[in-house]
Amino acid sequence: MSGLLKSFLIPLLHNTIYIITKNNKSKNKAFKKRKIKNKKHYSNAIAVLECSYLNIYSSNPVKYLSAMKFGAHVSIAGGIDEAPLRAHGLGCECFQIFSRSPRGGKPAELNDRIIESFLSECAKYNIAEYYIHTPYYINLCSEKKILRDSSIAIIKEELERGSALGAKYIMTHLGSSRETNRKQAVKMIIEGLKRIVDNTGFSTQLLLENTAGQGTTIGNSFEELAEILEGVRDSNIGICIDTAHLFASGYDIRTKEKFKETICLLSSTIGIKKIKLFHGNDSKVDLGEKKDRHEHIGKGKIGTRGFKNIIKSRDFRNINMIVETPPEKVGDDIKALKNLRDK
Repeated sequence: MSGLLKSFLIPLLHNTIYIITKNNKSKNKAFKKRKIKNKKHYSNAIAVLECSYLNIYSSNPVKYLSAMKFGAHVSIAGGIDEAPLRAHGLGCECFQIFSRSPRGGKPAELNDRIIESFLSECAKYNIAEYYIHTPYYINLCSEKKILRDSSIAIIKEELERGSALGAKYIMTHLGSSRETNRKQAVKMIIEGLKRIVDNTGFSTQLLLENTAGQGTTIGNSFEELAEILEGVRDSNIGICIDTAHLFASGYDIRTKEKFKETICLLSSTIGIKKIKLFHGNDSKVDLGEKKDRHEHIGKGKIGTRGFKNIIKSRDFRNINMIVETPPEKVGDDIKALKNLRDK
């Protein structure tokens, strides 16, 4: 890497960590105590960024500073600090985890030792960006107030856990309403999100994930997601686009013409700048079938052309993609996406 580029990047990276640390106003006392007393976490976070940006990008900095990176959802079995090694083994350039069981139960404690070990492992494997998916049982538009309140509390906890780990984003499904009409369900979601983002001060950003439109789930159409964003009026909330869900909801991306139509609609509703992350999944079901069925890249109804359209788009060159396909061939999926990018 040139001395000029290096002299620009290092201060920028250090300033980024400093700003994140200073802006973190978590009300959790243990978290505040860790931030104040343990300066090793600062050093480890810097190490993650320096290793990733200087070691990975040194071969071709111009290319990699403006390229989509690929990763997968990996297990935290044995401890959350085991995830970076698993991600590295799959060839991930970024990765996604659950910070707790997606099915329920009390989450494992994120103490100083675990956090330091996690950051150290990320630095070891040159992985600077990682994300957290909230549990599956989140439902911000449940007819039962106790479930809505619980969902709000868990998303706040995940934002705090993400901030402690240095995760860039957490993403969540919005839920479904079996007995409430969609208009009322959207209203409840907006109210819930306002409670979540109100004076949080977390460094991790909240993303809303689109759905496939199955059953009474909320958030499958661009218009509905745009309505929710407009209702919350919080600039820090972004969108995570799942390609399988997108396709199952009726948005075609397989040809250049159809991709352009879909992106024009996205731009006029949600806005391109709101898209922060992709879940890159092929689809087992055809266009508009409204079923959530993930398939390996190039083996489903979207096909490699659809993914190439996304990867080669100037609008999305700095937005990363996480694979959520069946685990036995996830490594092959990451290789396939890299090949589309690097050709």
